[in-house]
Amino acid sequence: MQSGEWQLQAAKARFSELFELARTVGPQRVTRRGRDAVVVISTEEYERLTKRRQSAHSLYELIASSPLGDEDLDLERSQDLGRDILL
Repeated sequence: MQSGEWQLQAAKARFSELFELARTVGPQRVTRRGRDAVVVISTEEYERLTKRRQSAHSLYELIASSPLGDEDLDLERSQDLGRDILL
């Protein structure tokens, strides 16, 4: 079974095959009562997916680590009082 979709009973009965396909072919979906329940993925794929989240920085950290991080940037906001409008 290389379709990447398994019914829960088949996944339990053939877990070694599901395990090997997740490592070599790619993510394997397991369904329960006809609905997607879980996806089995390799450790490498999991690390790749979660690394992006862990490396997310705040805007300040992003600017500070950029080549412009050492520049003296003026980040003060002007005191804009808005504009006059007729009501």
